[in-house]
Amino acid sequence: MYVTLREVLAEATKLNMAVGAFNTHNLEMLPAIIKVAAEQKTPVIIQTSEGTASYVGHHNLVAVCRSMADEYGVNVVLHLDHAKDFDEIRKAVDAGYSSIMFDGSALPFKENILGTKRVVDYAKRGGASVEGELGTVGGTEDGVAVAQEDVRYTDPDQAVEFIRETGIDALAVAIGTNHGQYKSKTNISFEQLEKIRDAVKGFPLVIHGGTGVSDEDVKRVIDLGIRKFNVGTDLLVNWNLASRHAYGEHKENTSARNNVLPALDAVAEVVEHRIKLFKNLG
Repeated sequence: MYVTLREVLAEATKLNMAVGAFNTHNLEMLPAIIKVAAEQKTPVIIQTSEGTASYVGHHNLVAVCRSMADEYGVNVVLHLDHAKDFDEIRKAVDAGYSSIMFDGSALPFKENILGTKRVVDYAKRGGASVEGELGTVGGTEDGVAVAQEDVRYTDPDQAVEFIRETGIDALAVAIGTNHGQYKSKTNISFEQLEKIRDAVKGFPLVIHGGTGVSDEDVKRVIDLGIRKFNVGTDLLVNWNLASRHAYGEHKENTSARNNVLPALDAVAEVVEHRIKLFKNLG
């Protein structure tokens, strides 16, 4: 079924697991991600940036997610990631996106509350869930870089107030992860995550910059309340490596699908590995 973020995170909380949130960078990646989720019998969150949504088309993305959710019998969420422009948020909600992430993390605390609440009010009227962010995650996301000296961990007391005042369905937390990190592994502050977990009392928490989290640390952060795990760079890097090799090997008159299929296989391999970790089977 085509569902909201709120619904899949409620299930993840009951089962002490995380739901994989995978950034698709084009329309071709999307079916590969959903097929693997169906094979693994888990829900899946398809994420797009504002740029990808405009490139592919909001209605196209909604139509494919709805269709494949029904065809494969898997719960699929379509999520607009790191949205800051309210007009872009309205486009996504009006087109049928089932989840929105409003990124007001660079704003002062009170402005973040006000901006997030405005998104919640609009999204809920359209039946969509909302994820907010508190604190600052480092690295580069969709071309926007955050310097390490500007990174701020999520404050547990502010997290409680933020959740209460905004009415969000999930909270992205800053605990040391970085967007775009794939050549090294993140040093997570488990102590900070534990403080946040204890303060928010079971509220669904989200990891951004999930590519940089080691396999060994995945179980630990899930046990500390992480219910949504974002993966974007890992997919992009493996797609580009596989497609670059394919284009180099094939003649220029080879069918385009012969250059795309190896990239899809690489994406599927990443998604399968991550979903198995996120199930948190022990």
